[in-house]
Amino acid sequence: MALADILRTLLHHRVDFVVVGGMAAVLQGAPVHTFDIDIVYSRAEDNVARLLAALRDLDAVFRTDPRRLVPNESHLLSPGHKLLSTRHGVLDVLGTIEEDTSYEDLLPDALWLEVAGAPVRVLSLERLIQIKEKLTRPKDRAMLLVLKATLEEKRRSQ
Repeated sequence: MALADILRTLLHHRVDFVVVGGMAAVLQGAPVHTFDIDIVYSRAEDNVARLLAALRDLDAVFRTDPRRLVPNESHLLSPGHKLLSTRHGVLDVLGTIEEDTSYEDLLPDALWLEVAGAPVRVLSLERLIQIKEKLTRPKDRAMLLVLKATLEEKRRSQ
């Protein structure tokens, strides 16, 4: 499974990250389809070095660049979005989300879930909803309805 292979590689290299976006919703039971994994990672230098090693193992390249550029340290130290293709699928590596919400900012809203036999930090449905409520793209508005329904269902079943 591609998701598991990407996450296993990140975990093997001890990368500090939080799964966000559609995959975070899927991992918490939301009935949505997504074709990529979005992570927000710590931009601390030691973590960036570990992330670079993981990305090398994944054969990651920028997917929107026909030159097949490989991410480097300066890319990963920046707060921007790095949209990558790996041998196991699409991985979006985000320095921040929203205006400037960092990995460290997200930790209080992240929960540990077991994915493919390993603990992974995943952004909570509540925080995903807060983020989606600020967005205006039709796909974000549609996902917002699903996220709210999923959260309501989870609360009823507790």
